[in-house]
Amino acid sequence: MHLRVPTVTKPKHNHGIAMAELLVAVAVIGFLFISLFLGISFCFSVTKFERENLRATQIVLQRLEGVRLYNWNQLTNTTLNPTTFTARYFPGTATQPPSGLTYNGTMTLSPVTLNPPASYSGNMQKLTVTVTWQSGPTLRTRSVSTYVALYGVQNYIYSN
Repeated sequence: MHLRVPTVTKPKHNHGIAMAELLVAVAVIGFLFISLFLGISFCFSVTKFERENLRATQIVLQRLEGVRLYNWNQLTNTTLNPTTFTARYFPGTATQPPSGLTYNGTMTLSPVTLNPPASYSGNMQKLTVTVTWQSGPTLRTRSVSTYVALYGVQNYIYSN
């Protein structure tokens, strides 16, 4: 009697990674990393823009709050209320000078035009504070307007 031993045959497919599969995997991983870093870069640029915008808003509000305390005659006094000014991103302290971006501002007073006209419009002025700054290649601007009245809140703080 002759015993026959079964033989094991190798499967016909290869278990290794083909070059095409490797290239596709590298391309997908590369795309994911590039997307991740572009997303992070975008977040940093948006944060930078919003910080600059917030500082511009702070500068405008600082000027408006100062003007709010002036009486009617002091509004046109360019010593107390200069028409142009500059401010820095980092205002500075007693030990450190101001640094960072430079914000250039203007303050303009103009007559009020009301529609329909009112009898008190001669006792009002429109105050506009505009701040501009250079952010990379882009010139950015923020502006706020308000009305100032002859018989406004300044009579409670200063006497004419």
